[in-house]
Amino acid sequence: RGPGAGAGPTASAIFGDVIDVARGLRMPAFGRPAASLAQPSRAGDGMEAAYYLRFALTDAPGALARVAAALGGAGVSINRMRQYEHATEEAPVLIVTHRTRRAALDVALAEIAGLDVCRAAPVALRIEEV
Repeated sequence: RGPGAGAGPTASAIFGDVIDVARGLRMPAFGRPAASLAQPSRAGDGMEAAYYLRFALTDAPGALARVAAALGGAGVSINRMRQYEHATEEAPVLIVTHRTRRAALDVALAEIAGLDVCRAAPVALRIEEV
């Protein structure tokens, strides 16, 4: 809440828009046509980055070993991992990888998602280096 632009400036801006429409001037939203905007980039197969991974695993012996084996089998190296205390049979597990290709990670995640110990879809977030 506050004074805002005021009646005069607001009316002037609206009146200017009405005049533009009357003249047939058509400006796209935000001043640029969507077709001229660059497509967002996605890390390609050749680009390497570290990733933050989150899993919901069945709290059972060997569950974490199976996830680690799937990552290792795809050539994804674990930098660090953490399993938090939990009150249910679902164990939250966080893993940060070393730099790896997204294609290799996708192979591992597909295998992990198919494991009977994986109780929810794995989450993977690329760690941006600034």
